[in-house]
Amino acid sequence: MNALSKAANRSIGQAMHNYQMLADNDRVLIAVSGGIDSLVLTWILNHWQHKAPIGYEILAVYIDNGFDISTGDKVAAQLQNIGVPYLIEKTDFWHRAAAAEGGKSICYHCARLRRNRLFAIAEEQGFNKIGFGHHQDDILETFFINLLYAGNISTMVPKQKLFNGRVHIIRPMAYLEKKNIIEIAAAASIMPVKNPCPQDESSKRQEARRVVALLSSLDPKVKANIFAGLSNIRQDYLLER
Repeated sequence: MNALSKAANRSIGQAMHNYQMLADNDRVLIAVSGGIDSLVLTWILNHWQHKAPIGYEILAVYIDNGFDISTGDKVAAQLQNIGVPYLIEKTDFWHRAAAAEGGKSICYHCARLRRNRLFAIAEEQGFNKIGFGHHQDDILETFFINLLYAGNISTMVPKQKLFNGRVHIIRPMAYLEKKNIIEIAAAASIMPVKNPCPQDESSKRQEARRVVALLSSLDPKVKANIFAGLSNIRQDYLLER
């Protein structure tokens, strides 16, 4: 059985094509958290590597924040099972985040430290793409977080330029729903590693997820319509500042 259905494969291909995510000789660093999304992305990019008409290199990178010393070994076992080259980098980021000041949460500081280190590794080792496992649900939730709590209309994008174009963030699963990712993980025998951090997810994201779920319960087409609306902006019918 192919773990990647035709529909899921087509959605990934459309996202890749529409945003020109991959090119021949790209070097892709995959940001791995140990969760189901990043592990499925790793599996997908490894799977595509063997069938794509272009050649690209991948390296899965897990930044161990130091909260639980056993987590890195569990993530490494999953990456070995997928069959990709990987790097586990141990840090003291959780302790540094807990000691940080400035009014921001531990999650904010820890995420910033981990992301900055990912960018640094990409620069140090010559990777021009960084792959994140965000999907359609994440994009919708981020839209509502920014709308409800920051008062702006924005979200994460499938491809984002950094450092004057030296590095691009790519999100190949941007067109997949969470349920698709769960199906792929089950078919590919991917076992996500539970994040041991007690502050794993923000309450705002949980609230945004409930908003999306509520709207979807009223009409199953709502999610697809909101997602389509993010690229169908009628600027003339928005307020001017």
